[in-house]
Amino acid sequence: MLCKKTALRLAAPVAVLALALTACGGGDDKKSEENPKADASRSRTEPAKPAALAAGESTTGKVEEGDATVTYDVAAQKVELGTEAGTRKLVSDPKDAEGLVAAVAHVKYTHKGGAPLKDVPDVGDGTEVYADGTRGGLLIGASEDAPGCEDELELEGWKKGESHVICQTYLVPVGAEELEVRWAPEDSEREPAVWKFPAK
Repeated sequence: MLCKKTALRLAAPVAVLALALTACGGGDDKKSEENPKADASRSRTEPAKPAALAAGESTTGKVEEGDATVTYDVAAQKVELGTEAGTRKLVSDPKDAEGLVAAVAHVKYTHKGGAPLKDVPDVGDGTEVYADGTRGGLLIGASEDAPGCEDELELEGWKKGESHVICQTYLVPVGAEELEVRWAPEDSEREPAVWKFPAK
């Protein structure tokens, strides 16, 4: 997603990160940018989902990377929850994080087939974090410095056989009982793969 990559490039050098959502436009997302708590608590009508995969278990999907189609193995490894105090430091206005904590999803992607990447990978853009069935609010630029996470901006040239861990950080409500990492190729109609993790 072009707008996300631009935001990543702008957010990386600054110490205080701005709260943003998964989409760059549209009425609902604009409202959510102004009120991230609304996005974290917004419920969606979801179709029936396949059985959850175990942590580290992989699924396979094809992603359009520029003008090439790349096949990846995708495996969510873990979700690390932050604290309320730590989360307030990640946003420009601490009030935006009231009642929320950062959930960092660590997902391992293995390039299984297709041409080497000519640009920043898009495969991680299909990852979302849900808390108790509700999608959290994406915090752009927060994952690059997290332990065990790689910076997407440094992965140009990614070729067959290489694996990288790309993280996504979402704000989720304090006290959630179950977290889900969901992945599907962005803009595809396939049902997402789902990994479930305890929130405590």
